Amino acid sequence: MEIIPAIDLRGGRCVRLLQGDYDRETVFSDDPPAMAKRWESLGAPRLHVIDLDGAREGAPRNLDVVRSICDAISIPVQLGGGIRDVETARRALDAGVDRVIVGSAALDSEVARCLVTEIGRKIVAGIDARDGLVAVRGWLDTTEVRALDLAKKLVGIGYHCIVFTDIATDGMLKGPNIPALKKMVEAVDASVIASGGMTTIDDLRAARGAGAAGAIVGRAIYTGDLNLQKAIEALC
Repeated sequence: MEIIPAIDLRGGRCVRLLQGDYDRETVFSDDPPAMAKRWESLGAPRLHVIDLDGAREGAPRNLDVVRSICDAISIPVQLGGGIRDVETARRALDAGVDRVIVGSAALDSEVARCLVTEIGRKIVAGIDARDGLVAVRGWLDTTEVRALDLAKKLVGIGYHCIVFTDIATDGMLKGPNIPALKKMVEAVDASVIASGGMTTIDDLRAARGAGAAGAIVGRAIYTGDLNLQKAIEALC
């Protein structure tokens, strides 16, 4: 299982939000490329970068910072936040990322199909759920669409990887929602990357036991609750 450190960008800085709330922000670094190099030096196999400004505004706002991150490290980077059409996805890939994550736009069947047709295996579905329902626009809005239903639809049209985030646990340092993760893994024939609440090595072991192909770690590695290097050594 891949253990993937997260860098959330807002205003060019590395931040973390609690449960996706833009008013509950903690700034961890003014130098995202340096933070990326730190996680790489500790053994990270991949980096998960989210443009929070882009997620809320509908188009990436930190691509220059993303480019600097990609230039600073040799491991692959996946980027989400405001990627809602093929042109934007290609701009992100041109900035150096290895694959792009489509979230809100995945609800539009035509857009979702066009993205996977044009971008292929470099496109990843990002499904963020609040009480089992899909949330969009940087988690500001909750839809009536069930996360499992959306996942099945996207895999059916060609998506091979899903980043599944349980919003209630994100940033809370209280552990992941393993039952929801297990349901997602069992529902689709695709790789599922778990996100939200990963705080301890036991949490990561539980995610692996539920069938996750990867797990994203965020706040816990910034606060020191989780030692990234030891976690990678224990699980990879």
